[in-house]
Amino acid sequence: MSAANPEPSASLLKHVAIIMDGNGRWAMQRRRPRAFGHQAGLKAVRKVIEAAVDNRVEFLTLFAFSSENWGRPQDEVSRLMQLFMTSLDKEVKRLHENGVKLRFIGDASRFPESMQAKMQKAEQLTSGNERLCVTVALNYGGYWDICQAARRACEDASPEMSLDAIFSPENIDRHLALRPVPPPDLLIRSGGDQRISNFLLWDIAYSELYFTQTLWPDFGKEEFSRAVKDYYKRQRRFGLTGQQVVSGVSS
Repeated sequence: MSAANPEPSASLLKHVAIIMDGNGRWAMQRRRPRAFGHQAGLKAVRKVIEAAVDNRVEFLTLFAFSSENWGRPQDEVSRLMQLFMTSLDKEVKRLHENGVKLRFIGDASRFPESMQAKMQKAEQLTSGNERLCVTVALNYGGYWDICQAARRACEDASPEMSLDAIFSPENIDRHLALRPVPPPDLLIRSGGDQRISNFLLWDIAYSELYFTQTLWPDFGKEEFSRAVKDYYKRQRRFGLTGQQVVSGVSS
C-alpha cells in the first residue's frame, strides 16, 4: 500500500512528526560516547527526509531538543549545541537545493546569538521551497507552547473581544508555534519508549501514534515506510463511530 493509494477509511498522510529517541543508548551499546550517537542520529535525519519526499509527505516535524533536555550532563548539551551549529552549516544548502523548506519552533532565546542568526538565515533562504516543509523543534515543550499561545492570544485580542472568544480553541490554535503547518496525522517515536514527552501536546490530540523499538540512528527509509503502511491500515474517527466514518454520516 503506497501513500498515493491509501485505504478509503484512512485520511491522506500529509504531516508526520517524530520523537527521535535512542541516540544515547545506541552509542552506549557500542561503548562509545553519547555524542557519537547524536552524530549518527543526524544521518538518520537525512534518510527520513528522503523517505518523507518518497512518500509524498508535505510536512515533517522533528523533536530535536526539548526544554527539559537542558538538565542533561553539561558536556552532552554542549556537544549537541556544537552539532546543531555544524549541521546548520552543512545541511541547509543541501536542503535548499532539494526544494526543502526549513522552520524552527521553540524558545530560541536561550541559544547563542550566533546560532539564532544561523537559524533565521536558514529559514529565510529556504522560505520559498515547496517540496517538503521540515520543522525542527528546539528548546520546545508542549506546556510552553500552549502557554505562549494563550499569552499571544491575549496580546492580540481587541478590546471588544470576550474571554470566551479570546480563549476559544480556534483562537488558541492559531497562535501555536507550529502554525501555519497543520497538526500531524502521524506521530512516530523511535527507541522503544511509549510516551509523548511533552511534544506537541495540543497538536496531536487526534494524531495516530506509532512506537517502534528501533533506536533512532538505525531508523531509515524502511522503518519510515512501515510506519506509513501501518497508518493506512487505521481508521481515523475523530470522535465519531467507525460506521459513521464509512458511511460519511456525522449525525
